[in-house]
Amino acid sequence: MTDSDHRPLVLILCTGNSCRSQMAEALLQKAAGDVLRVESAGSRPSGYVHPLAIKAVAEIGLDLSEGRSKSIDEFLDQDVETVITVCANADQACPAFPGQARRYHWPFDDPDHAEGSEEEQMEFFRRVRDEIDRVFSAYGFGRRDSLSWNR
Repeated sequence: MTDSDHRPLVLILCTGNSCRSQMAEALLQKAAGDVLRVESAGSRPSGYVHPLAIKAVAEIGLDLSEGRSKSIDEFLDQDVETVITVCANADQACPAFPGQARRYHWPFDDPDHAEGSEEEQMEFFRRVRDEIDRVFSAYGFGRRDSLSWNR
């Protein structure tokens, strides 16, 4: 096993795992650096990552183009330290995971429901991305500082 295999696993859950949880995964991994393993999944995965979510995080230098919509079932037998739900449906459908020490519910508007022109939809994605960034970056920096301090 490598050191990275021992990192605490933070699982971010949403219903479709196509927008909010995907953006949160990328933003939290950036903020936490190498002290956390960050994954995202959906209670009913959509099967794709929304193109505007990919575009929104690309604007701030992150790449979701290789991301995939994953099922919560992929993580049921893993030692998940923290579960963070970003929508009400996922919060209600969230199972308990072996070893789970923490659970948070931080809901965000669903950009997949954005209407209007592509630019108006993109503005919705940017707003949600920035809201997710503020919350998950603060959490990630705090976890990184705490875990680095305890090493």
